[in-house]
Amino acid sequence: MGKLCFGEFMGTMVLILMGNGAVANVLLRKSKAEGSGWIVIATGWALAVMTGVFTAIACGGSDAHLNPAVTIGSAVATGDFSKFLPYLAAQLAGAFCGATLVWVHFYPHWRETPDADSKLACFCTSPAIRNPAANLASEVIGTFVLVLVASAIGSKAVSSSGPAAGVGPYLVGCLVWGIGLSLGGTTGYAINPARDLGPRLAHTILPIAKKRGSDWAYAPVPILGPLAGGALAGLVVKLVGF
Repeated sequence: MGKLCFGEFMGTMVLILMGNGAVANVLLRKSKAEGSGWIVIATGWALAVMTGVFTAIACGGSDAHLNPAVTIGSAVATGDFSKFLPYLAAQLAGAFCGATLVWVHFYPHWRETPDADSKLACFCTSPAIRNPAANLASEVIGTFVLVLVASAIGSKAVSSSGPAAGVGPYLVGCLVWGIGLSLGGTTGYAINPARDLGPRLAHTILPIAKKRGSDWAYAPVPILGPLAGGALAGLVVKLVGF
């Protein structure tokens, strides 16, 4: 279990460093990528997932979930919940460390950026229109698609006649890219409780120049929505028999 958890930690750290790094590149003042837009952010997150998955596997985390919603989906599908809490702890720790590295990497740019909302967005998600029920539904749907399609990519039916070994991380990256392009504009598509909670904690604790509050009132949405969506997808996987 120790090696598996180390892989989850390292993979999630790289995921957040690369993903939130893409957001910071676009939103922070005097970055050379400033203002390059949603396509860059969505692409950055897709590549972040790919690099995180490869890192997790190389570090001994053969499951490479990087996401408590994926872990709970797997648990529901298999009936084995023994990995959920250990993976959750590793994923949260990795997400916190990844967000801290983003702060270090962009250190001079925080002071140069007057918009505190933009600085918060480099750590965690927020809705385009604040409507808790609709925001929760968006996170449930987005995560359901993530866990269902990722499970389909790794299913026996696909693996017996589909992609060669080692291609899976690229396909999951493409899946996250598609979710960002198709469904991400409503809430910023956390679709991962660790991805939102770990960096939100980092935003709260770190001495970020001219920051605002961390919007803890919204925090339950990107935690509960993805967990519900992941569990629902796991149930479908179990019933269909992927």
